[in-house]
Amino acid sequence: MSNAQLWIAAVEIGAFFALLALAMYLVVIGTDFFNFAMGPYAMAAAISTSWLVVEKGAAIWVAVTAGILLATVLSVATELLVIRPVQRRSGRGELPALVAVTAVLFAVQQLAGTIFGRTPMPGTSLFDIGPFNILGVTVSGTTVTLVSGALIVFALTVGWLRLSSSGRLLRAVGDNPEAARILGLPVARIRLVAFAVAGVIAALAGILFAPKSGVQFTSGLSWTLTAFLALVIGGTGRAWAPLVGGLILGFAQVFAPYYFGASAAQTAILVIALAFFAFRPEGLITRKVRV
Repeated sequence: MSNAQLWIAAVEIGAFFALLALAMYLVVIGTDFFNFAMGPYAMAAAISTSWLVVEKGAAIWVAVTAGILLATVLSVATELLVIRPVQRRSGRGELPALVAVTAVLFAVQQLAGTIFGRTPMPGTSLFDIGPFNILGVTVSGTTVTLVSGALIVFALTVGWLRLSSSGRLLRAVGDNPEAARILGLPVARIRLVAFAVAGVIAALAGILFAPKSGVQFTSGLSWTLTAFLALVIGGTGRAWAPLVGGLILGFAQVFAPYYFGASAAQTAILVIALAFFAFRPEGLITRKVRV
């Protein structure tokens, strides 16, 4: 593999990490809570899409719609049936809700394994395009779809947060939920919006990435951990911060094995994560809280 192809591979996997981190970011800024079930949502969307196409012969866009709907329903249900009741009973404490969400993570994985099978499923390409030869480097159609899809999602999300009333409300509620309640802002509705949009983005991440890696019911946990690390590295200061964190992890995962051996990828990611936890826990792009 040439250096140019390594760069393409790094950008590709970084785009996937970034999309999942963006989904987690929206919940963080909208509810001030880390939803660690984002990886399983993405897995559920990807594996259900592949299952419908491969096993049931469904049309690709019907399957994609069903996968996105499944992930969105799981995300909203987590807020309504798990996080909100647990926080209400625990006085809005974070630890009980985090434990409950961790249980959701494993429950979704096991349920997906039971319904869709425990063998890896191939991903389904959305568009029959490519491969392309760009400056002597071969770029697959699935790579183009993933990277361009990630850029479009980030652009739309940034625009939504800055220009729409619901996007501005989401940031306001996340900055100071108690003040938002006192002012009469629709905190509960805005939280649902954050979880719903995050579910859609997580679903797109899984569906776009599955053609490159395949998907199995256990994929969700590793995807969640990587998304969390990408968010930690990028920070929560801007909507495009997860893109920075995702690309950094993507380059670490691709280039570390190339120069230091096959086992170096996870080591490199852990070293980078520990460095940020120790010396810059707020991430590269810090968040300015409005009072």
